[in-house]
Amino acid sequence: MLTTVSELRPYPAYYTISSTTTTQWLNSYICEMDNAMDSNKYNIHLDVKFDHQERIDLPEFIKNEVNHHWFNQTLTKVNDSVVRVGVFEEGDFHWHKHDNDDEFFFVLEGMLAIDLEDKTIELLPLQGTTITKGVMHRPRAIGPKTVVLMVETASIVPTGD
Repeated sequence: MLTTVSELRPYPAYYTISSTTTTQWLNSYICEMDNAMDSNKYNIHLDVKFDHQERIDLPEFIKNEVNHHWFNQTLTKVNDSVVRVGVFEEGDFHWHKHDNDDEFFFVLEGMLAIDLEDKTIELLPLQGTTITKGVMHRPRAIGPKTVVLMVETASIVPTGD
């Protein structure tokens, strides 16, 4: 049995790439291959589900609306940003980056690992992190169900640039 998310590294510990150019090429290639995957892997809704001054009952929404193993819904818009909820079964999103936008992740339930080029950030409930624009990353849900709030600009492309 695994005791930490670090034991789930996306590559063997002995595998290293010394060249920055090679690393950038490899990440670009991974991104292209992942983006070419079957679009049925994700269920992403960019429409704003709740208006201002409307109560958002997240447990009720998840119970009635979530019908996919990697579900993402924009809940509301706050100025030029949106708040999204992600409900993920065990598994990973593809490697990607957002050239012009930071992205904030806050775990409500379960465990989320965010792989970066040089490390993995492990988040438990009530923990969060901000991924800086331009940084390659890959979110991974650990366990049967992970619920995450995300805050990002309304113009961001969730699958990456």
